[in-house]
Amino acid sequence: MLLMFGTLLFCLAIGVPVFACLGIAGGLAMLQHGMDLLSAPQTIFESLDSFTLMAIPFYILAGNLMQTGGISRRLIHLANSIVGWLRGGLGASSILTCMFFATMSGSSSATTAAIGSSMIPAMEKKGYPKNFAAACVAVGGELGAIIPPSLTMIVYGLVANVSIGSMFIAGILPGLLVGVSLMVTIVLVATVRGFDDVTPIRAGAWLGDIYTALKDSILALLMPIIILGGIYSGIFTATEASVVAVLYGLLVGGFIYRELTLRDLARTFIDSAIMTGVIMLIVGCAALFAYMLTLNQVPQTFGRFIVEIAGGPIGFLLLANLLLFVAGMFMEAFALIIILVPILAPIAVQFGIDPIHFGMIMIVNICIGMVTPPVGVNLFIACQIANLPIEKLLRPLGIFLAVLIIDVLLISYIPWLSMAFL
Repeated sequence: MLLMFGTLLFCLAIGVPVFACLGIAGGLAMLQHGMDLLSAPQTIFESLDSFTLMAIPFYILAGNLMQTGGISRRLIHLANSIVGWLRGGLGASSILTCMFFATMSGSSSATTAAIGSSMIPAMEKKGYPKNFAAACVAVGGELGAIIPPSLTMIVYGLVANVSIGSMFIAGILPGLLVGVSLMVTIVLVATVRGFDDVTPIRAGAWLGDIYTALKDSILALLMPIIILGGIYSGIFTATEASVVAVLYGLLVGGFIYRELTLRDLARTFIDSAIMTGVIMLIVGCAALFAYMLTLNQVPQTFGRFIVEIAGGPIGFLLLANLLLFVAGMFMEAFALIIILVPILAPIAVQFGIDPIHFGMIMIVNICIGMVTPPVGVNLFIACQIANLPIEKLLRPLGIFLAVLIIDVLLISYIPWLSMAFL
C-alpha cells in the first residue's frame, strides 16, 4: 500500500499525467506481488468492456453536437433574458446557461469551455473584474457533472452497482440547489461591489423577451426532457438514451437550425474521440489501481478504521466529505470514483445511508475538486480563456467555495434533496 500511494503521489507531484500515475503505481504493485505484467492490460480491458460505459462517448458526442450546432448561443440568450436585468444578472445568466447546457453535455470541462468562451469576454466588457468573471464560469461549469445526464454519475453507477437512471433523477434537486445558490452569490457580490448596473425593464417587455428566447431555444430544452423522461418511463436505458441524444443533436443542429456543417461534423467527431480516449485511459488505469487495492485488502482495512473513529452516520459523512474534498484537490474525478467508491460506499450502507444519496454527496464533492487547485481542470480552462494566471482566481473563488461547502453539507444531511423523486 505504501508503494502504491507513494508512487502515485510522487508521479502526481512531478507532473506525470493522471492515467500514467495510476498505471505505474498499479504495475509496480503487481511486480511487488510477483504477478505477470501481462495481466495489467487484461485488467484494463476487462474494466472497459462494459455496456454501461458505452454511454460516455455518446454523451460526449451529443454535448459537442449541441455546442457546435448553435445550441449554446441560444441558451445564453434565454438565460440572459430571464435574469440579465438584475444587478449581477450577466454573471447569474452565465450560471443559468451552465445549468441549461449541463442537461445535454454531461461534462464539467465541456460546459466550462462552451459557456466561458462567450460569457467571460461579455462580462469583462460590462465591467466585471476579469478574475471574478472567470471564477463565475469555472464554478458554473461544475454543474455539467451534477445535473443529469452526467458522465461522473455513469461511472459511479457502474462502480457502485446502482441504477444510473436513479442517479440521474437524484441529481435534479442538488443541481438546482447548487446553481441557484451560485446565482444568488453573484447577485449579492455585484450589489455590494457595485458592478453590472441594473437595466430597468417593464414586466411586459421582460416576459416578451423570455417568450422570444424560449421559442428560439425550445428544441434544445426538449433534449433533457426526452432523455430523463425516456429513462424514467422505462422506454430506454441510460446507455440507449445517450444514442437518442446524439440522434437528436444531429437532427436539431444539422437539419432544423442548419448550423452544423460537414466540416463541423468531422471536427466534432474528432474532438469527441479524443475526449473519450482520455477518459477511458483514466478509467482503465484507475481500475487497475483499484484492483491492486482490493487484492491488498485496503478497502476492508480502511473501512474498519473509518467505522472505529466515525462513531455514527453523522461523523462518517463529515469524515467522507473531508476526505473527498482533499482528494479532489489532487486527483481526477473518474479516478477518484473508481478508487474510493469501493472503499466508502459499503461503509455508507453499513451506516444506513442510501448508495444513491451517498453517490450525490461524492459527486458534488468531486465537482468542488474541479475548481480547487492544484488539479482543478475547470480553473485551467477558465484561466486559459481569460488569459489569467491561476493565482488571480483564488480570491474570488474563496466566496464560491464557501457557498459550495454549505451546499455539500445540506445535500449530505438532508437526504430528501437526493431522494425526493425516487
